Order: sequence, then structure tokens, then C-alpha cells
Amino acid sequence: MSKVTEGAAAPDFELESASGPIRLGDFAGRTLVVYFYPKDDTTGCTTEAKDFSALADEFAKAGVAVVGVSKDSTRSHEKFAAKHDLTVRLGSDPAGAVVEAFESWVEKSLYGRRYMGIDRSTFLIADGVIRRIWRKVRVAGHAQAVLDAAKAL
Repeated sequence: MSKVTEGAAAPDFELESASGPIRLGDFAGRTLVVYFYPKDDTTGCTTEAKDFSALADEFAKAGVAVVGVSKDSTRSHEKFAAKHDLTVRLGSDPAGAVVEAFESWVEKSLYGRRYMGIDRSTFLIADGVIRRIWRKVRVAGHAQAVLDAAKAL
């Protein structure tokens, strides 16, 4: 039975980032978007990060913080952000504890080979409660859809 559902308390977390730790508690009383992506500097992940960065001002105006999370190192995140002029904060979860807490570590299949990986998924959190979940995200239009949902809260 999934414990990460809409209306449930968001899992508490702490991530490393180039600008210091990122904790759920840092966003008390605010709205937060946490999106999980498989790997820095891959096609879909780059597009997704660029889309969220392009809308950063709109998210900020709506009072919404955005954090992207993968298992990549903070050093990898720094290179990724610099290469693509990303403005969203990127959290590093090398051990995968946060990815697992959000139930975004899943079995995947590619060319018949099964393996474990990060499900491209997004969580809209307000006052520590998960308001909306997107699983198996398709990148095109996703950042705008999340912004629209956040504004509707």
C-alpha cells in the first residue's frame, strides 16, 4: 500500500545541493514542487530542467519553490546547471533515500532488460501535504501544467 498519496504528509527529507542542504522544513508555510529525474545532462532531463528554469519567475511570483532531484552528485548538478543556464535548485540524493521515500525508485524495462531506476515524477506540496502527484511524466508541457496546478491551490 502506497503511503505517498495525494492528501498525505510529504516524506521529510534532506538533500545536499551546491548552495547547502535542502530540507522539507525549509518550505514550511510555502508551496514546493519536487521533481525527480533520472540523470543530469540526458535529453529528457535537460529539457525538463530547462522548462522549469524558463518558468522560474512565474513559479516565484506564485510563491512556489522548485527543486529537481536525482542521484547525481552535487558536482554533476553544478556542471549540469552551468552548461544549460538552469535556475532551479538541484538536490543530490546519492544514496537514494529521498527517491525511495517518495516511492520514485521503480523497476523499469528497456529493450527487455529490467532494472531499477528513478521514475520521472513530480510532487506539488503545500504546507507539508502532497496536493498533487504526477507519475511517469512526459516532459512536453509538464512544467507549465505543474505551474497551473500550483496557481490553482
